[in-house]
Amino acid sequence: MKYILSQKYNTPELMAKIMGPNPVKLEEELLLDCRIPKNSTVCDLGSGQGLTSVFLAKEYGFKVYAADMWSEPEENRKFFREMGLYDEQIIPIKADAEDLPFEKEFFDAVISTDSYNYFGRDPEYLDKKLLPYLKCGGYIYIAIPGMKKDCHDNLPSELLLSWTPEQLEYMHDIEYWKNTVSKCKGAEVITVSEMQSNDEVWADWLMQENEYAVGDRKAMEAGGGKYLNFIKIVLRKK
Repeated sequence: MKYILSQKYNTPELMAKIMGPNPVKLEEELLLDCRIPKNSTVCDLGSGQGLTSVFLAKEYGFKVYAADMWSEPEENRKFFREMGLYDEQIIPIKADAEDLPFEKEFFDAVISTDSYNYFGRDPEYLDKKLLPYLKCGGYIYIAIPGMKKDCHDNLPSELLLSWTPEQLEYMHDIEYWKNTVSKCKGAEVITVSEMQSNDEVWADWLMQENEYAVGDRKAMEAGGGKYLNFIKIVLRKK
């Protein structure tokens, strides 16, 4: 696909902030059929260093709460101001996805790019930990790295060049995620589907020089990408 909105974020300075396969391109594809109205209050769950939050605020007109457990809010706030965004548009929050610090039914939508697979594999997570903070009728949009077909019983040697079996446990196939989110009682599942993004978002990541990108090159250069994909999940709270 053509990543029209993402191109303006494709600079060395901004790409240095990514923490995995290009999350801005993933987010653009994720929101191609966006049902979230402009000016909605949105949680960017697992926002990292805030690049996806900037994208949501600037390109979609959302008021964004950039929620992440590992990044520092003051560093993100400085970045947001450098990007011309202030607290009325975007607010950095240090938050654990398992224990969110918000009022109930606070958000119009939750968007999570390349992070939900770390905390959302428990089938009860949606009902117990996330949906309480979403308004009725609100949407959840998720983009996660996955496998074309679960192969945990016989992991390919290519993937093991970069990741341990424990790390690969965070990746699963579409059937796994359909089964997981279908157990949610409080939301209807709109889609669980494979995304087009894979080769291009990985290529952007592997060009980076941080130690994690360098480590990931081993598997991908050996052909590990043929086992992997990205998965889109969209739900609507009942």
